[in-house]
Amino acid sequence: MEQTTKTTLPGRPVSVSRTEQVQILTYGSMNGYNRLFGGQLMEWIDVVACVTARRHCGCNVTTAAVDSLEFTSPALVNDTVILRGYITYAGRTSMEICVRTYVEHLDGSRTEINKAHLVIVAIDSDGKPVPVPPVIPETDEEKKEYREAITRRQYRDMKRLEFN
Repeated sequence: MEQTTKTTLPGRPVSVSRTEQVQILTYGSMNGYNRLFGGQLMEWIDVVACVTARRHCGCNVTTAAVDSLEFTSPALVNDTVILRGYITYAGRTSMEICVRTYVEHLDGSRTEINKAHLVIVAIDSDGKPVPVPPVIPETDEEKKEYREAITRRQYRDMKRLEFN
């Protein structure tokens, strides 16, 4: 009988894959109520999440799920919008990425307007899932988010079993 050995990838800290994107809102991104289109923000969130995941795993990725997406405040024309992505958890081939979106005011203060969790899968050149490095949470906040991500993963797994 052939034995297989599992290759363990070295862990990577959250800090190495953090990603930030900045936008100044123009009329082309607005809906009929002069607020940022939700779909436009979702596109930016997906890009930030994928860049964060690619930085963590060092390979191509694809979005598997948007676990949550909470719109809490609007963004208006001429607002500066900042999207910050960071990894919260890594499984065998998938990663949970959190993207927080803020409106930055002219005085430099920020108001969070959106928080999203996405599940991103690492893939090879044939589109097949590949292993990812584990996450090394270092700060108390990162450790808290890691524990919360495990709970979300368990919930997603439970829902997937109910669906099938």
